[in-house]
Amino acid sequence: METTLNKSTQVISTEELLKHWQGHRALTRRAIDAFPEKAFFNHTIGGMRPFSEMVMELLGIAAPGLKEIATGITAPLNENIEHGNQKAKILELWDSATDEINTYWSQIKEEQFQQTIKLFGQYEGTVWSSVFYFIDNEIHHRGQGYVYLRSLGIEPPAFYDRH
Repeated sequence: METTLNKSTQVISTEELLKHWQGHRALTRRAIDAFPEKAFFNHTIGGMRPFSEMVMELLGIAAPGLKEIATGITAPLNENIEHGNQKAKILELWDSATDEINTYWSQIKEEQFQQTIKLFGQYEGTVWSSVFYFIDNEIHHRGQGYVYLRSLGIEPPAFYDRH
């Protein structure tokens, strides 16, 4: 009889996961850019928030959450980042957050992904489940943005083009 050890096989590396996430972020950036300025801040359907508010949520969660994971310093969740109702400023904030994500990601050790954390002092889960939430939440809101773009007669970026 053959005995096997309980050995875990890694399906994806941390570098590949970051690349996957950044592919989604690049696609979301193109979705933001596709919006006419006024519609980005004002267009809604069925009681949903304007896409600009959804993007502010994403900006409030991703880079600050990753910073907390990397540094262990807890800060309150803040979705009210000054942008002067200018899409260009939000795109600038998006690019800055992308750089921050790359910086903090490199500070997270592989073994940390299994640790339990409490992000923003209130959301408990593992590091990996928190990162998956960041990605899933972005995909969810980008999908809402795609509905808005289509309702405005604008073809959204191809969902599979994450480069």
